[in-house]
Amino acid sequence: MPGKAQKERLTDHFLPQDSSFRSLLSSHFAVLKMSWFWFYLPLHLLMVACLCHSIKAPTTSSQQSFKTDLFNFYHSLILADGKETTIHLLKDIPKRYYFVLEEGRALAPFTITVTPCDVPIEWSILVHKASESFLGKAARGDHDTQEVSKSQKAPSMVSTIFNYKGNSVETYMGMSSHSALYMLEFLSTERDTHITVYLTTDTTSGHLYPELPMDPRIDVIGIGHTTVTLTWKHSPSVLQHRENIQYCLLVNEKHNYKSLCAAETAIRSSGMKLPPALALSLSPYLLEPQQVMILSNSELSIINRVSSGEVRQICMGTKNTYTVPNLSPSTQYYFDVFVVNLLTNASAAYTGTFARTLDEPEPKVTELKDGKVTQVILDGKKQKSYSLQYQARHKKIQFTFQLCRGQVRVHITKNGKTVASENISGLRYFSLKGKLLDTYLVQVRSTEETNSSVKVQVSPHFHKPLFPLLPESLKIKSFSKLRTCNSVTIAWLGTQEESKYCVYKKKIEEDQIWMELQNAERCSGPESRHKSEKVLCKYFYDINLQRAVTTETIKGLDAGTLYLFDVYLFGPSGIPVRYHSKVVKTRKKC
Repeated sequence: MPGKAQKERLTDHFLPQDSSFRSLLSSHFAVLKMSWFWFYLPLHLLMVACLCHSIKAPTTSSQQSFKTDLFNFYHSLILADGKETTIHLLKDIPKRYYFVLEEGRALAPFTITVTPCDVPIEWSILVHKASESFLGKAARGDHDTQEVSKSQKAPSMVSTIFNYKGNSVETYMGMSSHSALYMLEFLSTERDTHITVYLTTDTTSGHLYPELPMDPRIDVIGIGHTTVTLTWKHSPSVLQHRENIQYCLLVNEKHNYKSLCAAETAIRSSGMKLPPALALSLSPYLLEPQQVMILSNSELSIINRVSSGEVRQICMGTKNTYTVPNLSPSTQYYFDVFVVNLLTNASAAYTGTFARTLDEPEPKVTELKDGKVTQVILDGKKQKSYSLQYQARHKKIQFTFQLCRGQVRVHITKNGKTVASENISGLRYFSLKGKLLDTYLVQVRSTEETNSSVKVQVSPHFHKPLFPLLPESLKIKSFSKLRTCNSVTIAWLGTQEESKYCVYKKKIEEDQIWMELQNAERCSGPESRHKSEKVLCKYFYDINLQRAVTTETIKGLDAGTLYLFDVYLFGPSGIPVRYHSKVVKTRKKC
């Protein structure tokens, strides 16, 4: 409680130089200081509240100006009526806001809605009620004021009428009198955060927030491998104001969100920026680089790419049944529906739900036979995996994989235990030991959305492999200094085993380079090439691998022209292996 000297400094600083008004306010100061300790309220703000809403004093222009100045000074602490206010909270530092009713209103209902936008918070409503006789005594002069000061043992007129702790949207509805002053106190104990607060004393006009139905649950009515179908009861606001209301669905793999502002905060904290509901106005310029906007059948879907998966916000107008597409099998998803008022940008959340998509169907299993080559073709979208099974007839076996197109990962198990797992590039051998009749399961999976293809062969370890012995590298090298207007020189590595090599060439344009290199079928042999593209075939080998290199100069080319060169290696079985294609351009001028 402030001392006498402090009281005088405060009144001298804030009160106007009007003797009659100073006398009037001083008579009330003793009443106000009784409540100093209970309400944590700045003395000057409490004086303003009492002056403007309780004290029936003569009104002059100077007094009115004084009250106006004080209210302007503390406008940021007075909660606006009928407006949603965003409040930023610092960790462990309480923040307080105040409100009183307009003059002349004896009893009136009021509603306070608080929406946490991140972590749980604590908030409470305190009220200070002053009786008419109490204020009357204080208004009669200094003598009566002293008497009131002595009766400080009277029951406290401050009470906490509501408190809450959590991160749910919470609404308090109550009745207020003109002689009551209210304080709202907010506290975040976890970290800095922000909330929104909506106070209204007008319960007769329309609502800021859309209304929820009596049963605000979301029902899951269908589950597939990659889809989930949801339905929910219509909001009464949709039935009344269909053109201004829409439903938005949030889909993620982490947890449910209790408000749209909480969802936006979580996404932004992951380095993303989710446009607010009103920003979903079909404008792609509002999106961040990591976001994808999809518009189809009057539905807007915004997908945020984050490290832990996708967060999708889909707005579908006033439809209350929706099938969420393009989900992953065997994955649990959380679904939240928000009804959004497009005029006010305010939203209300249905009770979130979750569902797990069905397990991916077991792929058909193909039996592998000794020595037989099986080619597996995978559709990157429809069928991304393929299974092959082999029952060992020998203790030592060898699996051979030749990647033909795309990117593929191979997983091999023996009697249910993993023995090999890796991405395949070029030609890859796996030599394994076991027992007779061991069961091997080979799972081939595409690692990208485009089509992939791989050849698989299994054979006893002592059998001569069908695929040729490969050099350390399958790259073709060209020599820039040896290029002329009608010839180029290329080189490639060989092996210690005498093999046949055939060279092919093809004219291409600048805009064809990427497609030719990307879509090259590495398992296809020269039979797929036009006869005119064949340049030559030759045999060579060298026991010393350091010298197992051959060069070839291809002549008769056109000046300033791009050529695609391919080299095919044939082993004893006649199965070809294609080197990596090389693009070379002849000189334009010589």
